[in-house]
Amino acid sequence: MSIVLVGSTSGSITLQEPAVSGSTILSLPAVSGTLITTGSSGQSIPKAALPTGSVLQVVYGSTTTQTEASFSSATDLGLSASITPSSASNKILVLVSANGLGSRGSDWNGWVVRGSTNIGGFGNYISSNLTTSGFWGASVCILDSPATTSSTTYKLQGQRQTGSSNCIFNISTGSSGTGTISTITLLEIAA
Repeated sequence: MSIVLVGSTSGSITLQEPAVSGSTILSLPAVSGTLITTGSSGQSIPKAALPTGSVLQVVYGSTTTQTEASFSSATDLGLSASITPSSASNKILVLVSANGLGSRGSDWNGWVVRGSTNIGGFGNYISSNLTTSGFWGASVCILDSPATTSSTTYKLQGQRQTGSSNCIFNISTGSSGTGTISTITLLEIAA
């Protein structure tokens, strides 16, 4: 036997028993809440119902563009990604992996910027103590609290701190001229 629930203004919901033998019990919770249903696209759980620490969305950005400059002032290195948090209380986990080449005699710093705010980075990843030019790779992991639901852009910047040698970001490697890749990944984490 089916049970029909009639809507207060229009429509209805029919609870249809399965065509199986025996008894089946469906226990409804004694508290207010939202039932998870399956539809044509599978299960759908509202983001607000997910527990603290859940990953709500992931945004990825990358660049293979080679850039060479003295970077005597803070310079955008062409690596960025934007994310729109679903709640102002959520956090953004920022993961950056950067590649390049630094020349002997210069120290370089790199950092992640949210809008115009430096939220952290890595320093002196090419040392003035090098006797020759050398490749470098740097990574950083930052848990940020942007406190907004507006689209927010995170980008990598760099600057020479000492010396006068240029920095080459994403320098081509090998005889084929294959470029390296630098990446940024943004994960929204439920608060």
